[in-house]
Amino acid sequence: MDSTPTLTVHTVQELTTRVRLLLEHDEVLKEVAVRGEVSNFSRHSSGHLYFSLKDDRATLSCVCFRGAAIGLKFEPQDGQSVIAYGSITVYEKQGRYQLMVRFMRPDGVGDLAAALEALRKRLDEEGLFAPERKRPLPRFPRAIGLITSPTGAAVEDMKRIIGQRYPLARIVVVPTIVQGEAGASSIVASLRRANCRDDLDVLIVGRGGGSLEDLWCFNEESVARAVFASRLPVISAVGHETDTTICDLVADVRAATPSNAAELVVPDQQELRRHLQALGRHLAAGLEKQLTRWRRRLEQAARHPLLQRPEMLLHSWVLRLDTAATGLLDGIEKIVGALRAQLDKASVRLDALSPVAVLGRGYAIVRRREDGAIVRQVGQVSPGMGLTITVADGDFGALVQGPDTAAV
Repeated sequence: MDSTPTLTVHTVQELTTRVRLLLEHDEVLKEVAVRGEVSNFSRHSSGHLYFSLKDDRATLSCVCFRGAAIGLKFEPQDGQSVIAYGSITVYEKQGRYQLMVRFMRPDGVGDLAAALEALRKRLDEEGLFAPERKRPLPRFPRAIGLITSPTGAAVEDMKRIIGQRYPLARIVVVPTIVQGEAGASSIVASLRRANCRDDLDVLIVGRGGGSLEDLWCFNEESVARAVFASRLPVISAVGHETDTTICDLVADVRAATPSNAAELVVPDQQELRRHLQALGRHLAAGLEKQLTRWRRRLEQAARHPLLQRPEMLLHSWVLRLDTAATGLLDGIEKIVGALRAQLDKASVRLDALSPVAVLGRGYAIVRRREDGAIVRQVGQVSPGMGLTITVADGDFGALVQGPDTAAV
């Protein structure tokens, strides 16, 4: 009797496909992180990376396609310890499972710190961390953009603290992936989206605490350049106080925690109220002091003799006016006397020169009647010519009869 069990016969491809589907639908294997040592590393002309990860007990085939390989911040090398992030899939043609790597970083503090320091040094040389380019935060922001995960304790803490400290500010949450392979691109996209809005005054970029792997996206160069390019001031609030990322160094202000960022971005309404009350008291005290000073000056002025007897001021001005009037009259009389003396002298001189005065002494003026010309010589007249003779008291006519005679 044949004891062979009755089983469905599959082709190699069918079985391999089934294995692939089982692996690809496993929730754990969809997103996995693997630590291992790189071996058999090669970079294909297409840009894809092929290598294995191994430890002392097993080996795992890996592939990193060109799109993901471009984003790596280091060049993997054989023997290097790394942490690779990706998903498990099956390469059916060779019938082997492999890790499809989407992100990878050096393992160990030394390697990771070296890669981070190299990036920090390069960005610093480009001026991305320069203190003189950092902008002040608005004193009283109208709207604040929170570039962070829309769920979790960090965003709730920031919303609560901002609301308590300064409820006038409006909070706009820009939903963002803040860890994992998609974190960097999501942060960059959220920064660009927030900068396209015209209703925001300042941005907070960050998340709560986590492992170095969780915070790694805030060390990406793309995030640093997006923060640097932001037209709005940026507060970086990544992790705990001891965590420092590239994003912290580029941002205009670095906050120790998201809660600290919420405290930095808005004033405290209680402090504002106390400050205003202090200003009011200082103003009132200043006004009271000024009023007291003016009251004393007014009282001193009221005791002045001129205000006690204001007619004294008028008497002084009357005396000054009388003195001025007297001086003015004296001056006018002197000027008139001098002018009168000059006029008398001029009259005497005019009288001496006047033809009338000459006529009064017996002289006469003889004119030809025909043209009124004054006769000064005998040759100017002829017999029969009519003459007009002017004496002191009037005129009379005459007729020339000869060289030495004339008929009146």
